[in-house]
Amino acid sequence: MIELASTLMKPFTEEDIRTYEEQGYLLVKKGCSADLIDAFNGHIYDIRNQTPMPDWAACDEDKKYSLRLFNPHRHDSFSRQMMKLPIIRGGLAQLMGKEAAGVQSMYFYKEPGSPGQASHQDYYYIKNDPMTMIAAWVAMEDLVDEENGCLWVIPGTHKLGLLPHGAVKNLDEHESWTKETEGVDVSNQIPVVMEKGDILFFHELVIHSSNKNRSLNRWRRSYVCHYIREDANITLREDLREKYPLY
Repeated sequence: MIELASTLMKPFTEEDIRTYEEQGYLLVKKGCSADLIDAFNGHIYDIRNQTPMPDWAACDEDKKYSLRLFNPHRHDSFSRQMMKLPIIRGGLAQLMGKEAAGVQSMYFYKEPGSPGQASHQDYYYIKNDPMTMIAAWVAMEDLVDEENGCLWVIPGTHKLGLLPHGAVKNLDEHESWTKETEGVDVSNQIPVVMEKGDILFFHELVIHSSNKNRSLNRWRRSYVCHYIREDANITLREDLREKYPLY
C-alpha cells in the first residue's frame, strides 16, 4: 500500500518530465480505472436526468446530454474528487515543483455531429500569475480518435509565448464563439488518440484543438480540469479566482 501511494504521488520519471518540458504535453495511459470512469459517467448522466435539474446544471431539455457542464466541481463532490485524483495531484506537483490547486472543470459530451474547438492556447482565456497552469484531460470513452473528435496538439508550441487569437475561420469544423490562434502552421499538429482512463497533461501555452465528431454513434465524453500552482493566482477571470486544494 505504501509503495502504491508513493507511485501515485510521484508517477513521472525524469524522462517523462523532460518530455513534458520539451513537447509541452504528456500522455499517461490508464491513469484512471475504467470502473471509476463508468461510475462517473453514470453519475453525470443522473445529474441532468433529475426533474427538475439542479440549478447549476440546468439547460434546455434537448441539450441536457450535449451541453457541457461547466465547473461541476463547485457543486458536486464526485466531480471534485475526480479533480483530485492522486495521480493527477502527484503528477502536477512534479511538473510544477509545488502542490497544485484546481480552478476550473468541464465535462464535455461532444455528441456525434458536434463541432470542435479551433486551435488555441489556454492562457489566452485564463491568465494566471506566475504562469503555471496545466490541464489534465481525462478520456471517458473506450476510444477517442480522429473520427469522434480527439484532441490535436502542436508539440513544442508552449515555447512560443502567447500568440494572437482571432476569429475562427472554419465554422463547419469548429465552434464559432471561441477564438483561434494566428500566425502558426497548424499542419504540424498531431492527433492524440486516447482510451478510457488515459490522462493528457498539457501546458497552458501549447497549441491544441479538436475537430468535429464525424462518427455516426460514438460520443467523445471527457473531463477536463485546469490547475495552477498553489501559490499562483488567476488574474483577470473573477469567476475562476477560487482555488481548490488537491489534498
